[in-house]
Amino acid sequence: MTGLAPALRAMLARGERAALVTVAAARGSTPREPGARMLVGPAATAGTIGGGRLEWDAIARARSMAELEEVIEVPLGPAIGQCCGGHVTLRLEQADAAVLARLQAEEADAAARLPRVLLFGAGHVGKAIASALAPLPLDVLWIDGRAEEFPDAMPGAKVRRVVTDSPLDMVAEAPPGACFLVLTHLHALDFQITQAVLRRGDFAYAGLIGSATKRRRFERTFAAQGGNPGVLDRLTCPIGSALHRDKRPEVIAALVAAELLITTAEASKEASEPANAEA
Repeated sequence: MTGLAPALRAMLARGERAALVTVAAARGSTPREPGARMLVGPAATAGTIGGGRLEWDAIARARSMAELEEVIEVPLGPAIGQCCGGHVTLRLEQADAAVLARLQAEEADAAARLPRVLLFGAGHVGKAIASALAPLPLDVLWIDGRAEEFPDAMPGAKVRRVVTDSPLDMVAEAPPGACFLVLTHLHALDFQITQAVLRRGDFAYAGLIGSATKRRRFERTFAAQGGNPGVLDRLTCPIGSALHRDKRPEVIAALVAAELLITTAEASKEASEPANAEA
């Protein structure tokens, strides 16, 4: 998930005309939700409002618009033959420096509210997972004590490298509801980090790389050191195993990414339910 502000900043720096297209409202079955938006330049676009004929027509309209702002009502079935059958309201506005400032503020606010993921380990599986998580709506801290293991170029702006020999401090400083992925180069270190996560108890996801044998060994160690065995049901080990079992790094990464998206979506839904009930 990449913000539109950098793309708009580049267009304005080149002196290009640009328009911002936003789904202002959506009723019934529609390709995207209210708030989805895309940036339309003279030769390129960024973001999406759902693709298909709706997006195609919106791009053409944005490039030809003469007003500073337009609002378009689109009944998807009758107007453009899309089988969704819903109704979309689009707001088109010429994108200038003021729009850029608004986008930057909105995207900074959205980034601050992203679920935090702490990824421990920069080995081959860690690299695959970091790449898989980079485009997703997650705030990723990629942690290892070996600076040389990180790639020269990080996979995305929302994946931040942390070189530290004190990974347990990172666990302690993580916000409530964070997600933890533990896959260092040392089993003993894996166990220390995972124990610290489980003892916190306020995590959304705790994942430990390994096998069924490694899990059993960890469970014995955890119990022997006074850990609450009830929390072990919340440990995912092997990681990615909730959906499918595979040992290829890229496949593990895809499965882990799916697990995290499901977990964070469920956590977000649960967090909103009290407010909905009061309303």
